[in-house]
Amino acid sequence: MNNIDINSDIFQAELEKTWKFVEKVNKQFGFTQNPDEEINESVAMGLARNRLMYGKRYCPCFIVQGKTEEERKKANNRICPCKPALEQEIPNDGVCHCGIFCTPEYAQKKTKEKALEEAVHNHSRGLTQEEAQILLDKEQLDADELESLLEARELKMINFSLIDVREPMEYEMAHIAGTDELLPTSRFYDWVNKIQHRKDEHIILYCHTGSRSYQVQQILKQQGFKHIGNFTYGIITYGGKIERGM
Repeated sequence: MNNIDINSDIFQAELEKTWKFVEKVNKQFGFTQNPDEEINESVAMGLARNRLMYGKRYCPCFIVQGKTEEERKKANNRICPCKPALEQEIPNDGVCHCGIFCTPEYAQKKTKEKALEEAVHNHSRGLTQEEAQILLDKEQLDADELESLLEARELKMINFSLIDVREPMEYEMAHIAGTDELLPTSRFYDWVNKIQHRKDEHIILYCHTGSRSYQVQQILKQQGFKHIGNFTYGIITYGGKIERGM
């Protein structure tokens, strides 16, 4: 069976069986569903498709190798719930590669992150202190996220240093309101040793487009700085308050 009609009775019947299979796996191992229903639906449909095509619920996120059942068995294709997911992925990451099975803790975390994303990007409300801390722990930040963090810092919910790594001329032309320091990339080796005592602090870097700040971020991480964030797309995408002059 090569062509699968997802609206056919045979596929819908297999999909229903697949959902029962998913519920059984969750109950057996203490897993729960991913909060992202699109992921669950996509994976379940892929499992149902593979069951109809190959007779087994091969993981839909991997290419099924082998033309015959014998060849597929020798190829060691992943069959859901697969061994790597049960022994490595879920214990270590909280979620399987395909994303449909996860721990309750992972699901709770993702639910909070989804609510946080809604608040930040739709400006529907202010952040809670817990949400502000979750956001502060991100390594790559967009403009809305940085603006939300600056607002949370102003409310004394969190604390971090915002550092501009551009050149003095660029800083004078325009910089983000709330910037704490100017540490130019061109003089990186002049100032990096002076901030070695700040490895446990939360620091967010930015530049023009996010390229220089990303490079500085990676070097500082290699040197043991634990909480270095980067404004991914730089000041050119920032919609918040901008200041001029030194």
